[in-house]
Amino acid sequence: MNLFNQIITGLLPFVPKPIVQKVSARYIAGPTLLDAVNTVRSLNAKGAMATVDVLGEFITNREQAAENTRYSCEVIQTLYAEKLDGNLSIKLTSLGLALDHELCEQNVRKILDTAKGSGGMFVRFDMENSPYTTQTIELYQKLRKEFTNVGVVLQAYLRRTENDVRRLLEDGLKNAVTTNVRLCKGIYREDPEIAFQDRGEIQRNFLAVLDQLLQGGAYIGIATHDDVLIEGAETLLKKYDRALTSFEFQMLLGVREEIRAKLIKEGFRLRVYVPFGADWYAYSIRRLKENPSMAGYIVKGMFSMN
Repeated sequence: MNLFNQIITGLLPFVPKPIVQKVSARYIAGPTLLDAVNTVRSLNAKGAMATVDVLGEFITNREQAAENTRYSCEVIQTLYAEKLDGNLSIKLTSLGLALDHELCEQNVRKILDTAKGSGGMFVRFDMENSPYTTQTIELYQKLRKEFTNVGVVLQAYLRRTENDVRRLLEDGLKNAVTTNVRLCKGIYREDPEIAFQDRGEIQRNFLAVLDQLLQGGAYIGIATHDDVLIEGAETLLKKYDRALTSFEFQMLLGVREEIRAKLIKEGFRLRVYVPFGADWYAYSIRRLKENPSMAGYIVKGMFSMN
C-alpha cells in the first residue's frame, strides 16, 4: 500500500457519508430487496449465479434479530418466486448470536426451513471476526447433520483454519455428509497471534487449505479476486481432476468484473456476492479498507460532490 492510499484509508472514518456511499455504490445492490432482485437478474443474464446478503449484523436486541430473520425468509421466498439463480448468505450476529446462542439457532432454523420449502435453496453462514469463529463453525456442524442446504465460510488468514478444515472433513465423513465451504482470505483486523498479516503468507495458506479441502472431497466456493490464487486454484483443480459441478468461483459485486467474465467464458461456475440494505455504511468502510487502491476514487468523490 503506498503512503497516499494508507493515509486515505486511515481517514475513512472521517470521510463524509455521502462520499463513501458514492464510491461504494458499485459494491452494493441498493437499499431495497427490489434492488437486489434486479441485480441478481442482471447477473444471471451474464451467466453468473448470486448469493444475497442482507446488510446489518450489528444489532442490540431480540426484536432486531426477529426482523432480520423475517426479512431473510422474505429474500428466500422472493428469489424462489422470481425463479432466480441465487441463494442467501447470513451473518449469525444479525440473528442474535452475540445476544443468545439458542435464540440465534432458533432463527437460523426458521431460515433453513423456509429455504428447504423454497426448492431446497442453499444458505451460507458468513464468517465474522474471531470472537464468533468457533460458535459459527459449531452451529454449522450441528445443523449440517439435519439440513443438506447449508454451508459455512472459512478465512485463510486465520492460523487455526487448517485445523478447522481437518475437523470439518472428519465430521462430514463420520456423518456421511459433504462439507460445504466458502474459502476466502478474510477481511477483519485480527491480531498477529491468530492471523497471518503478510500477503504472501495468506496466499500460501489459502492454497494449502484449498488443497486440503479438495483432497477431502468438500464442495468449495473459491472466493478470491487475486490472480495468484485464481491461477493456483486452477492448477489444483486440474491436479485433482475436479468436475465443474463440485466447486465454484465466487467474487464480490463490482470487483474485477473482467476476471468474472473471463472465468464464466472458460466454463467455470461463478457466484457473485450481492449485499443490499439500509445498513450499508459499515460494510462499505470494511470493503474500502480492504481495497486501498480505491483511495483515488474517494479523493475524486470529495471534489465532485455538488
